[in-house]
Amino acid sequence: MNIHLLYTFEKTVSKCASKIAVVHNAQSITFDELQKKSVCLGSHIVELTKGCVNTPIAVFLPKEIQTVVADIGIMYSSNPFMNLDVKTPKERIVNILNLIRPAAIITSSKFEKFFDGIELPKILIDQLDFNSLPISISKLNQRKTQLIDTDPFCLINTSGSTGTPKGVVLNHRSFFDFMAVSQEKFGFDGSEILGSLSPVVFDIFDFELCMLMMFGSQIVLLDAMLAAFPARLLESLAANHVSFIFWVPSIMVNIANMQLLDKIALPDLKLVWFAGEVFPTKQFLVWYDKLPQTKFANLYGPIEITLDCTYYEVKERPVESEALPIGIPYRNTDVMILNDNDEKCGVDEEGELCVRGTSLAMGYYNNPEKTAAAFVQNPLNKSYPELIYRTGDMAYVRKDGNIIFKGRKDSLIKHMGYRIELGEIEHVVENDLKLVKYCCAVYHYEKKEIVLFYENDAEIADKDFRKEISKVFPSYMIPSVYIKMDELPRNTNGKIDRLLLKNKVNE
Repeated sequence: MNIHLLYTFEKTVSKCASKIAVVHNAQSITFDELQKKSVCLGSHIVELTKGCVNTPIAVFLPKEIQTVVADIGIMYSSNPFMNLDVKTPKERIVNILNLIRPAAIITSSKFEKFFDGIELPKILIDQLDFNSLPISISKLNQRKTQLIDTDPFCLINTSGSTGTPKGVVLNHRSFFDFMAVSQEKFGFDGSEILGSLSPVVFDIFDFELCMLMMFGSQIVLLDAMLAAFPARLLESLAANHVSFIFWVPSIMVNIANMQLLDKIALPDLKLVWFAGEVFPTKQFLVWYDKLPQTKFANLYGPIEITLDCTYYEVKERPVESEALPIGIPYRNTDVMILNDNDEKCGVDEEGELCVRGTSLAMGYYNNPEKTAAAFVQNPLNKSYPELIYRTGDMAYVRKDGNIIFKGRKDSLIKHMGYRIELGEIEHVVENDLKLVKYCCAVYHYEKKEIVLFYENDAEIADKDFRKEISKVFPSYMIPSVYIKMDELPRNTNGKIDRLLLKNKVNE
């Protein structure tokens, strides 16, 4: 019986102790070494936090082997980990820490000054002597026996409309469920070599950790800068004999447009998953045609649904003029498409995609109001309490049973693989930075650009906008286009007409 991911990790280590677990550039670590360091760190966390259980521990490290040690070490301390992006401005990090209130933060001496003035216990992982730190196995084992499968595994921060991200809580049970079905459908056996490109703040990275812990798959950590050099990225895949990638389509589109698959062979690549945004069929077909030995799958699911809740295995060449489906629900997950009256839609009838099942997140950490608004009673069930998650995504079911994604119902978008609340950009520009009187952020889906319309007495230079906004937001949240209007259009109730502006940029 699976209760906690640590049990599976320890079984994995017992079978492949000397096998390389993680590779990063010229560095590597075996499963045995990874476990020993993680146990040592876990014991240190227990002593530092005076025995906190099921309380988030933050990690502020770049994507490296130390980050994997940190995440698994936190699990050994019987706490969930929360990875943070080291490129995020300090103000946003402070907002996250103030909301979540983690018991400690693991970082390195390189970032020590970043946390000046922040009262939080810190562990500088690069300063630890893993050979001399005291270890209390009995304490760790005692805590581990008290854990259950609905205890939190990790927290993932997602954009929030008030300027502070929301911390999505995911538990062990939902990961077990997802991994079991994935293994059954795709035959995972530990021989996989994963080309890990996603940032550590993505749920894809957490999936890769689960592949390592549950099956003994090897993770090859790929530096984010490689995304800007697609040829070098593919060369790294080839050199490391990567057999499985799970990427956001943006970089794959660039690779297709640059015709790099004609120049760099990837004979070891056997499985490609993609998720997070729409993969244009034209560019997908380049991958499909150039890699006949590779199996492809399109997955879908917001962060509030552990990893993904639907999948579409591409078994025959798609038609270029048609969008790729997001497929069918994972086993033990029910996808419901509801109309405006909360009734189930018929075939080819568009509605809001809602989900119920084990895959649902536990809610937003320290945020009961947002949790109650997103995780609601199933309107199709009047007999007993049953939560569903309303994704805000519009979709419909085809006659063949496959689901087709149509777009967002509100102002939540997927951009460069990140989920962004456009209202958060507006809130910060208007209220926090006070740059303009009024503004409205919309998304240009074809060009994949965030466009900011604003109302102000004077026009503001684009470079000045970017300079100020970059103090608060990471680069992927900074608008690309700025358009001044004498007056932003309003609808009949006096609110800014977002739909009109959205249609204006997408027409």
